[in-house]
Amino acid sequence: MIFERIAPEQHDTLDGVPEPSETPRLVGHRQAAEMLAAAYRSGKLPHALIFAGPVGIGKATLAFHLAHHLLKHPAFEQAPERLANPDPASPLFRQIATGAHPGVLHLTRPMNDKTKSFKTVVTVDEIRRVSRFLSMTSHDGSYRVVIVDPADDMNANAANALLKNLEEPPARTLFILIVHAPGSLLPTIRSRCQVIRLTPLDADDLLAVLETAEPPPPDDPAARAALVERAGGSARNAILLTQYGGLEIAETLDALVAKGKSDIGGAYRLAEAVAGRDQTIQFDIFNRRALDLLSDAASQAALSGDLARAKILSDTWHEALDAISETDTYNLDKKQHALTMIDRLKSVM
Repeated sequence: MIFERIAPEQHDTLDGVPEPSETPRLVGHRQAAEMLAAAYRSGKLPHALIFAGPVGIGKATLAFHLAHHLLKHPAFEQAPERLANPDPASPLFRQIATGAHPGVLHLTRPMNDKTKSFKTVVTVDEIRRVSRFLSMTSHDGSYRVVIVDPADDMNANAANALLKNLEEPPARTLFILIVHAPGSLLPTIRSRCQVIRLTPLDADDLLAVLETAEPPPPDDPAARAALVERAGGSARNAILLTQYGGLEIAETLDALVAKGKSDIGGAYRLAEAVAGRDQTIQFDIFNRRALDLLSDAASQAALSGDLARAKILSDTWHEALDAISETDTYNLDKKQHALTMIDRLKSVM
């Protein structure tokens, strides 16, 4: 199946995988979708929503489906009771997907014109676009929808600028904040939004998403089960695991950490595999797995009552997160970062 991308490229775009704005089918989250459709039909849709949940489960896809629903049915009392899957051939779908619809503003990490790469945060300049967007009259009196994706990535200035927009929004305006960790938002922002908590996809929904991807999930039942377990209900994680060598990276890192003796050769081979110039996604997979190992171990230590060990692991998690951020921000040596991360995991685990 040949996929034609029509949406603008984002900081987390994956080759051959549709962006949320151009995904015509919403998998999972039926209860939340029905609740939102009912709220709109009754004229009780809040002016600001937070879609909260793990990365890659369909939060942004739901946001764009809701935006499509509002714009297709501007008279709320005549809107259908459920969100319908948009028609990819319709002008409305294509306008929203390409970012050309005047009623939808999608804010995410912008491109850095100097480095030709995406910035690591949603900047205040991006959020300032909201005021200009809302100052324009809707072309047909319908909703104007602002989607911030992910809102976790706003820096302090951007968050404060958004707060001002949330305080007194114009009528028929909807803010949707895509949030992976609600605790990362300012409490004053959270207090002005209704939080919709979305859960990870179950195994059937996860495999349904993967059946449309290339390559499809493995046929072997044991391999499928391992993929579902590692993906944690995230379609994005599952795609990374199947298409970018994620399973091999995670399994190799797990084995290196579990070994009693240091495997210097194995550590160097893994570091080289994830630190190449064109290995950005593999490097991200490596770092995410390292953080997951630490957080899982910290949780297990806390549950077993070993609070001292839990604190050590938690502190190491924060140190590892800082190291990842510094490597990205200052363009440090990725191979050395990977070797140091492996050594850090072995010493604390």
